[in-house]
Amino acid sequence: MSRVAVKLNCTEEEQRQLEKWANGGKVERRLHDRAKIILCCLQGKTNLEVAAELKVSRFTVAKWRERFSVKGAKGLSDRPRTGKPKKYGVNLRITILRALEGPAPKGPSTWDGKTLAKAVGASDDAVWRILRKEGIQLQRCRSWCVSTDKEFTKKSADIIGLYLNPPENALVICVDEKASIQAIERKKGYVETSSGKIVQGMKSTYKRHGVLNLFAALTVATGVVKTQTTHQKKRPDFQVFLDRVVEEVDPDQKVHIILDNYCTHKRNDDWLAKHPNVFFHFTPTSASWLNQVEIWFGILSRKVLKNGSFENKESLREKIEEFIEVYHQGAKPFIWRKQEVKGAQLKNTIMNLCN
Repeated sequence: MSRVAVKLNCTEEEQRQLEKWANGGKVERRLHDRAKIILCCLQGKTNLEVAAELKVSRFTVAKWRERFSVKGAKGLSDRPRTGKPKKYGVNLRITILRALEGPAPKGPSTWDGKTLAKAVGASDDAVWRILRKEGIQLQRCRSWCVSTDKEFTKKSADIIGLYLNPPENALVICVDEKASIQAIERKKGYVETSSGKIVQGMKSTYKRHGVLNLFAALTVATGVVKTQTTHQKKRPDFQVFLDRVVEEVDPDQKVHIILDNYCTHKRNDDWLAKHPNVFFHFTPTSASWLNQVEIWFGILSRKVLKNGSFENKESLREKIEEFIEVYHQGAKPFIWRKQEVKGAQLKNTIMNLCN
């Protein structure tokens, strides 16, 4: 290599590109460093001066000066490399997916990374690269519920129609019960973990003080919830609660009540005969998630029941009533946003990936 530094010529476009690489925050580190070298060289500095200023070797400066003089800004990028030869063929992906479709090997009940790698004869890293690329997470699990109701479309359309386009001068109310709410008492507080984080702590042992049943009726238009706690959830208890739900409703006003298919919700013809302005709408079987009151039950569980401690059933009842009082201060109707409703919510299975 010549001892005399090569003189560099630079177009305005290349100058802007070099400045962008040198000053950009989202540029590869190597391009950033090489662009700074060339910009210093363009200022007329020698290789030794540039090396001292940027704290690199003079041979590095000479190399990129030479490369820029020949190929311009394109010469600062790395040349194509062959890379390490591939150890596994293109069929490894299909082999892994087909293995997941089959039963787990003797011993464990489900697949994990190591057992899968051993079964297909590949390294753990190779297996996990393919799993990540396909979006397969072996340790995460979700349950599903497939409705086999032959009238699923008709029933779901009826309920969603009540949400999106309710009849004029009519009430739409979602009713259900949350059964067997346990009054559990246990010590709780805040603890410091080994990593130094402060987290909520709960004693592993606890006392049971019985259970309560909670009936709830959500008015779809306002988001207001009317509730009643009982010790049982039999049909007479359910009818008494319905009496409370409609007690303030004008007899001439129609009331549409959305229910799931629990046994106490059926065979209430005697009660309906006394209330001709009330109409029951049942969700499809295995599709109680269409009932909006289930959303409110989820909020109640997170805000009150989860990690709660109750000295007795009365304290549990009082806490639920306190929450409802506070909830009503900012109650808003839930907005139905699900664009498509199907009986089965399964897609992107391993079999679909193989095909």
